[in-house]
Amino acid sequence: MEVLHRREAGKPIRDAMEELGLSGPAVAAATKEIDPEGKGISAAKVGQLAGQGKTAKDRCKRHTGELVAQVLHRPLDALFSMPTTSTSTVER
Repeated sequence: MEVLHRREAGKPIRDAMEELGLSGPAVAAATKEIDPEGKGISAAKVGQLAGQGKTAKDRCKRHTGELVAQVLHRPLDALFSMPTTSTSTVER
């Protein structure tokens, strides 16, 4: 499972949401519409990724990040730091 880290404590996510006039629940609802599985992500998860308080989360699964980026019309790497190749998985 690939894990992404949000950039700048979620500021790019908050900025994109504000620019598009989207609330956390609106982003969550939009992810359900574009998710091939129809699940999307919860408004609470959007709040964790965009938030700054004690409930904020710096990491998420790649699928979650991709859904958020697609809804916000941003490249994935504009919102999240991409993982680097681990030396433990590189064949020697």
